[in-house]
Amino acid sequence: MRLRLVQLSAFLLGVVLVVGTADAQSKSKKKKASKPAAAMVHKNMDADVPAIGGTGVPVGYQGRTDRPTQMLNTAKYATVGTGWDITTGPGHILWNPKDTASGNYTVSTTIDQLASPAHPESYGLFIGGSDLAGPNQTYLYFLVRGTGEIFAQTREGDKLTGRVAWQKGYGVPVAPVADIAGKASYKLALQVTADSVRFFVNGHQTAALPRGDLPVRGHYGLRINHNLRVHATPVTLTRR
Repeated sequence: MRLRLVQLSAFLLGVVLVVGTADAQSKSKKKKASKPAAAMVHKNMDADVPAIGGTGVPVGYQGRTDRPTQMLNTAKYATVGTGWDITTGPGHILWNPKDTASGNYTVSTTIDQLASPAHPESYGLFIGGSDLAGPNQTYLYFLVRGTGEIFAQTREGDKLTGRVAWQKGYGVPVAPVADIAGKASYKLALQVTADSVRFFVNGHQTAALPRGDLPVRGHYGLRINHNLRVHATPVTLTRR
């Protein structure tokens, strides 16, 4: 009798352990399953916000968004002075089909951040553009953002190759964190020489790369990321 009671107790303890383990595993799976859902919500929160009264790009210019599903007419360009107040909308590049450069040259623009984005977003210049409306779009772009950091990358079709990682650049003003408006001004330039490509912000060289195989011959223009309010001047070319 005593032996049977011991065996019964052991059996019941085993059942409790199995049930407890199964319950813990079930809870663990639920927690793991919830992570992608949370990530998806976060991703959706950062969707493109269409500009009120979207105009698309200015007359005489062409643009291309990062993804074919994005609508360029949800960006707004309003002529102010010699430039545009730009509200995005989708991230995109902007260029004039007549604007091309080769050899040694410098392209430049001034971009003013007019308001703080929800999180750091960037804007800047690109050069060496080819097949910009096709599947093999290629260009080198140079960006800055209100955190006072710079970045450079090349695009070849869907392939993105980092050239200058995000880093603080000498002469790059940080958009004042304490200022709710988050305003800052950036005079950007890309200088192509016989052996290098140099990156300038507010008159200071912030980085340089060997010219090598970088795309430097072709169209040039602006690169504006999504959900921003900036003022930009048309890109100017100086041949050397």
